[in-house]
Amino acid sequence: MSNTRPEKLKKVLRPVHLWAIAVGLVISGEYFGWNNGWAVSGTIGMLIATLVVTLMYVTFVFSYTELTTSIPHAGGAFAYAYRAMGPVASLIAGYATLIDFLFATPAIGFSLGSYFHFLYPAIPVVASAIAFNVLFIIINAIGIKESAAFSVFITLLAVAELLIFMGIIGPGFKMGNYLSHPMPFGWSGVFAALPFAVWFYLAIEGVAQVAEEVKDPKRNIPRGYIYGIVTLVLLALGVMILTGGVTDWRKLSSLDYPLPAAISIVLGNGSSLTKVFTGIGLFGLIASFHGIILACSRQVFAMARSGYLPGFLSGVNHRYKTPHWALVGGGVVSICTLLLGLKFEHITDKVIVISVLGAVLMYMMSMLSLFVLRRKEPALERPFASPLYPYFPALAFALSGLCLVAIIYFNFMLSLYFFGGLALVVALFLALGKHKKKITGDILLVQAEVMISSE
Repeated sequence: MSNTRPEKLKKVLRPVHLWAIAVGLVISGEYFGWNNGWAVSGTIGMLIATLVVTLMYVTFVFSYTELTTSIPHAGGAFAYAYRAMGPVASLIAGYATLIDFLFATPAIGFSLGSYFHFLYPAIPVVASAIAFNVLFIIINAIGIKESAAFSVFITLLAVAELLIFMGIIGPGFKMGNYLSHPMPFGWSGVFAALPFAVWFYLAIEGVAQVAEEVKDPKRNIPRGYIYGIVTLVLLALGVMILTGGVTDWRKLSSLDYPLPAAISIVLGNGSSLTKVFTGIGLFGLIASFHGIILACSRQVFAMARSGYLPGFLSGVNHRYKTPHWALVGGGVVSICTLLLGLKFEHITDKVIVISVLGAVLMYMMSMLSLFVLRRKEPALERPFASPLYPYFPALAFALSGLCLVAIIYFNFMLSLYFFGGLALVVALFLALGKHKKKITGDILLVQAEVMISSE
C-alpha cells in the first residue's frame, strides 16, 4: 500500500485547524452535562472540581501527544498499550476508549433531542435524538466529509454563540445567586463533581489522532493544544459562573438544556432571541456529535482489524470506502442507550458518568504506556516529547486516578457495571486465546486512509 497520501496530509493542518478540531470535539460539553455537577457539589464545589480537572487535561494532552506522534495508529491508547505492555493491557485500554466514545455519543444525543424539543415541544426528546443518530451514521457512511475550513467555521460559530450567551446573561448575574449554597455537601461534593468537570474537556485528546497530518508537528501541535485549552477554559469558567448567577442554580442543575433555560429566565421564554440562540446552539452540539461518531467508528474499526472485536466490524464499503459496519455497530449501542431514556426519566448524568469512567481509565493506561516505552524503547523516534517529563505524565496519571476513585465511590453501581463488563471481556479474550495472537506491524500501524477515506 502506498503511503503517498499520508505524507501529503502531514503538511495540511496548522494550529488554527488543530484549534478548531480540539474545540469542535469538546464544545458540546459547554452546552450541557456540566450543570449536573452543581446538584452534587454546589457552585463553588463545581468550580474547584473544574480547576483540578483543567490541570489534569493540560498535563495529559501534552503527554498523550508524545505517544501519538511516536506510534501513529487510529486505535490510539490500545495500540500504545500493546506496544508497551502487551495484549491484555491493550484490551483494557481499548475497552476504556470504546466506552468513552460509545457513551459520549448518546449523552450528546440526549442533549440534541432536548434542545430540539425546547424549540419544538411536540417532538419527543428521544425520538429526535435517535433521528440525529441515524442521520449522522448515514452521512458518515456515504462519505460526506468536513473540510478543515468548515471545521473552523462551525467551531467559530459555536464559540461566538457562547460569547453572545455570556453577553446576554452577564447583566443579569447576581453574586448572591452564585454564592447561595456554594458547597452544600462540603469537600465530598467536590469529588462527586469530578466526572461532570471532566465532561467540560472530554474528547480533546482526539486532536492527537491527526498528528501525521500536521505541518511541523513538534511546533504546531503544542500551539493547537494551547489555543484549544485556553479557549475551552475561558468558555467553561465564563459559562459556568455566569449561568450560576442568573437564578437559583438548583433550577438548572438537572436540565439537558441549561443555557436556553438561563436565557429564557433573563429575557423571557417567549423572546425570539431565546429561540434563535437555541437554534444556533444545535450547531455546537452537532460539531461534537459528528466528530465523536467518527472517532468511535475509527476505534471500532481499528480494534476489529487487529482481532480485538469481531472481524466483520472492520469491513469497508467498496463504493464509499467508509467503515460502515463499525458505524452501524456504534450506532446500535447509542440507539439502545437512547431508548433507555424512555424508561428512565433522567439518564443523561448516568451516561456521562459511564463515558467519563472509560475516559479516565484510558488516560491512566496511556500514561503507563508512556512511562514503560520511555524505559523499554529509549531509542523510539519521538517527534514530540512530553514537556517536563516525568512530572507532566505523573501528574496526569495521579489526577486521573483521583477522578477514577471519586467516580467509583460516588457511583458504585455504575462502576460495578463498567468493571464487570471489563472483567467479562478480559475473561472471553483469554478463553479464546486472543492474547496468544501477535498483532503484526502492518496491522498495528494501519494508516488513516485505509480506515476512513471519507474525511
